[in-house]
Amino acid sequence: MAYRIISDGSCDLPEELAREKSIRVVPFYVTMDEKNYIKENVEISKSDFYKWMVDNPGKFPKSSMPPTSDFLEAFEEAAKAGEDIICLTITRKFSSCYDVAMAAKKLLLDEYPERKVEVIDSTVDTVLQGIVVLELCKLRDAGFGFEESVRRLRDILPSGRILFTVGSLDYLRAGGRIGKLAGVAGALLGIRPLITLKEGEIFPSGITRSRKKSMDMVGKLVVKYVTETFKSPDEYVAAIGYGYDLPEGEVFRDKIREYLASIGHDQELPIYHIGAAISVHTGPYPLGFGIVRKADLSH
Repeated sequence: MAYRIISDGSCDLPEELAREKSIRVVPFYVTMDEKNYIKENVEISKSDFYKWMVDNPGKFPKSSMPPTSDFLEAFEEAAKAGEDIICLTITRKFSSCYDVAMAAKKLLLDEYPERKVEVIDSTVDTVLQGIVVLELCKLRDAGFGFEESVRRLRDILPSGRILFTVGSLDYLRAGGRIGKLAGVAGALLGIRPLITLKEGEIFPSGITRSRKKSMDMVGKLVVKYVTETFKSPDEYVAAIGYGYDLPEGEVFRDKIREYLASIGHDQELPIYHIGAAISVHTGPYPLGFGIVRKADLSH
C-alpha cells in the first residue's frame, strides 16, 4: 500500500469492514462510573454499552479519547512496515484527539524521520467520519499517492453534514452541548431537537414534539441540503447512523430513502452503529444522516 489509513474510533465503521479495507482504528474509551475507563469494541461492545444506558436512565457515561501511546502504537506498526500514514480524527470542536495524534506523530518522526505522516481534522464525527475514511480508501485503491490523496480528501470535507435527532435533550445537557435551561425546557415539553453538524460544530435546526415528526423533519432537511448542494446522486455518498434500536434505524433509513426518491435520487444508504464517542452526548436513541461529496477519482 502507498500509505496506511488510520482513524480514531469515532469513525464507527463495522470492524469487519475496517479489516476488509485495511483501516487501522484506534478506539475511544468509555466509563460508566467516572473511575474505570474501558476500551470500546475491545473491552465493551457497542450493543452492551447501549444496553447499559437503557438500563440505567439518569446516569451519564463519559468517553475519553485514545492516549498518545495508542496512536503511537498504530503509527509504529505502519512505520515498521515501511508505510507512510494518513490519520483522520474526530472534529477538534468535540475532542482533542487531533492534538493527541499530532503528539504521536512527533514522537514517531523522532524515530522514523523518513516517514510521511499527515494528521487530518475530519471536521466531522461518527458515521460521516466513517464514510470520509472510506472515500480515502477509494483514493488509495485508485492509485493516488500520499500528497494527492490528502489534497483530494481535504477538498470534500467542507461538504460534510450530519443531520440528526435524539430521543431527549438530557444527554446533550449533561455533556455540556446545550445550556441547562434549554435542557430543562426540552425535558418538560417533550421536545425532540433537530441538529445539524457542519464545519465541525453543531447547530440547532428545529424542534418537534414526536419521534415520527422528527424523522420527517430530518428528511426535509436532507432534501433541502441535497438539492442546494448536488446536481445528481452520483456526486455524493451518504449513510445512516442509529443507536440502541436497530429496527427504528431501519425505519429511519427507509424514510430517508423515500425523501431522496422524491427528488429522483435512488440511494442504498448503508446503516452503521453510532459508537460511544458520540452516544455519551446523544443518549441511546440517536438517528442521523451523514453526507459528503465523493472524492474526485479522475486521473
